[in-house]
Amino acid sequence: MMGLLFLAMFTVAFSMLANRLSTTVLTAPMLFIGFGFLMAETGFMSPGGAEETLHIVAEVALIVLLFLDAAQIDLATLRKRHVWPVRMLVFGLPLSLLLGTAFAYPFLSGWPIFAVALVAAILAPTDAALGQAVISNPDVPERPRRALTVESGLNDGLALPAVLLFASLAAEAMDRSNTDWLIFGAKQILLGPLAGAVAGLVGGTVLLWAKRHMTTSDTFEGVGAIALAGGSYLAATLIDGNGFIAAFVAGLSFGNVVKGRCKFIYEFTESEGQLLTWGAFFLLGLALVPEAVRHLDMSMLAIILLSLFITRPLAIWISLVGTDASPVTRLFFGWFGPRGLATALFALLVVSRIDHVFAEPVLLLAVNAVWISALLHGLSAAPGARWYARKVAGMGECAEMEPVEASAKPLKTQHQET
Repeated sequence: MMGLLFLAMFTVAFSMLANRLSTTVLTAPMLFIGFGFLMAETGFMSPGGAEETLHIVAEVALIVLLFLDAAQIDLATLRKRHVWPVRMLVFGLPLSLLLGTAFAYPFLSGWPIFAVALVAAILAPTDAALGQAVISNPDVPERPRRALTVESGLNDGLALPAVLLFASLAAEAMDRSNTDWLIFGAKQILLGPLAGAVAGLVGGTVLLWAKRHMTTSDTFEGVGAIALAGGSYLAATLIDGNGFIAAFVAGLSFGNVVKGRCKFIYEFTESEGQLLTWGAFFLLGLALVPEAVRHLDMSMLAIILLSLFITRPLAIWISLVGTDASPVTRLFFGWFGPRGLATALFALLVVSRIDHVFAEPVLLLAVNAVWISALLHGLSAAPGARWYARKVAGMGECAEMEPVEASAKPLKTQHQET
């Protein structure tokens, strides 16, 4: 009970100082992971049972945020006006998987190649919450900020099929007589998007009908959107599809049907969604970080640092070759790809389904990657954003300073009722 009181007081204190802290090196993920770790190490809260709670909170957070992030994306505008995030998603993400597998392989000797690729896939998605000081800094030109916002909003949903595929192939590699995992993986990847697309299209159409006939309001639209996200997840699981992929695809379908006419999908992630995310980071620090830190060895650290400092920066640099992005922008995009909730939850999602020999190392590696990324990207976000802003300002007229005439996703709660 005392631990919960401390958590409530800590959350209130952070909320009162959040605006001021946003200009410092202290970020919400860093502080909430650290506070959870402190509660566990000091004995004020027991990690017992926290991991099960983390599963529930993190799954709910990921379902809702996958749906809402995807719902904010205007696919038509993305294809026509956003070459940087499209390149990073279409070329950069697969390159991250290939390079991550190549760099991790020497440190995971004896592992099947698909298990190594699974590690690379889990480390590939990024989380804008860990680099919020960059996304929200008005000194950073709008075009680069929007590119990072769009990329981080989509890459976790796009990385998930790879995670499921490599998990199924890794399981098959350990038991060649059993093809159930391959069938299961195929169903997850194919039926999930189908369920999501149908749910999103139907939900969006119903919402527009309700708005035309004035049978709903902004408040109830939000309730319906959350229910639709959960419904798409449950519908997919009933037909052996993947619920997370379904939530992501449902968000894409829903958002491109309603086209900005649902305020809730823009407002939730900046209000109630913050509390959901903070809670997940706190539980991660309480339940998993203490054990992960105790098992952090040089091989694991090398894989994580290579992923942060080499794999993503190199993949992003190559993916932007031939575009108008300057070298400093390519470096900036390459570094600001923090690993967050998706990395932790993807690991939790597959560890119970792969061989126990690899399950625990995969989970520990993912958790260590999240807290190390939260620390490094948190410390560098605000000063890095200021450094980048100065560099771009000194370049005069350049592609980075071009006005954004049409955006695939707003930076804040900016949308138009049509």
